[in-house]
Amino acid sequence: MDNYKISKKGLNYRMDKAVIIGLKLGKQDINQVEEYLDELQFLATTMGILVSKRFIQGLQKPDTKYFIGKGKLQEIKEFSSSKEVNTFIFDDDLSPSQLRNIENELKGKIYDRSLVILDIFLKRAQTAQAKVQVELARNEYLLPRLTRMWTHLERQRGGTSTRGGAGEKEIETDKRVIRSQIVLLKERLAKIEKQGITQRKNRGSVVRVALVGYTNVGKSTLMNLLTNTNVLAEDKLFATVDSTVRKVVFDGVPFLLSDTVGFIRKLPHSLIESFKSTLDEVREADILIHLVDVSHPAYEDHMNTVETTLQEIDAHDKPVITVFNKVDKIASTEKTNLNSNLFPGRQGILISAKTRENINVLKSSVYQEVLKKHMTIFPNYLKTETY
Repeated sequence: MDNYKISKKGLNYRMDKAVIIGLKLGKQDINQVEEYLDELQFLATTMGILVSKRFIQGLQKPDTKYFIGKGKLQEIKEFSSSKEVNTFIFDDDLSPSQLRNIENELKGKIYDRSLVILDIFLKRAQTAQAKVQVELARNEYLLPRLTRMWTHLERQRGGTSTRGGAGEKEIETDKRVIRSQIVLLKERLAKIEKQGITQRKNRGSVVRVALVGYTNVGKSTLMNLLTNTNVLAEDKLFATVDSTVRKVVFDGVPFLLSDTVGFIRKLPHSLIESFKSTLDEVREADILIHLVDVSHPAYEDHMNTVETTLQEIDAHDKPVITVFNKVDKIASTEKTNLNSNLFPGRQGILISAKTRENINVLKSSVYQEVLKKHMTIFPNYLKTETY
């Protein structure tokens, strides 16, 4: 009974049961591998998949044929047969040939990390722009990987009108259809991006502030707190895919605050490319608020991922307010350490968006940065009141 979901109407449909698979390469720390798989399991849970077991294999480099060794593959095959597992999720990208070889052996649904992320984005996208961006990234990712997986992916997504099928002729037909879709999606995205540029220009010279951070650090919760609105906030990865922009006024000084899609390690390159227009909210911001889940054991690694992504999209050379969120989950001694010199260059404001701890300190810091930027835009602006 543990592989069934319970909805408000009761027990009604079967969950996919999965195993997750990762590699420990060379002298890589096993704790880091486990942490990556923790994240992969969270991604699977976000998709609605029940993870039954995780497998880790130590190799110097991924096996060119199966990604993992043939012996480990056989072990996974035997386990899946005994436990009725039908889904296999790998923590790294699989090449088209690896995907075909693994499918032939395991006879189930094969996902790699990129495909899991794309699937979540596809389900989460709300606006026309985000939907087109994800569909484009997904098609570009799947094009070289069309195998038997194509039919089950299209069934579960309610995909296109392609015929699918296991034969080579059907797959080649599908490839032609996908190439045509890619062309059409790029044209649609170009039109939407053009409209977005116009909309951003129409906002005038008001100061722009963007919330950035690793996925699931609490950006939407903080957005709701600072703007008194109700943006979707869930304890799931990528609860926010679409950018949300709200006008905020702190003590007479207005600015625009954007909640943006969270970053993550091993983010598919095709997704970064497709979401460049959404990330323009970050690139065109005057100030960044880098929100960090300080209760997470790998928070510094997460910070590095965000900073690297900001460099990739050319948005790293901006004033940044670093904010350590979820301090309600850590001990007081850890709070003291965070404000010490243990992490040079990592000092920031400690807050809890949940309990509102130090929110006024954050507001004051944001206000000061916005006011400085506001004064450069409006040199004759005079501020007579204090925050």
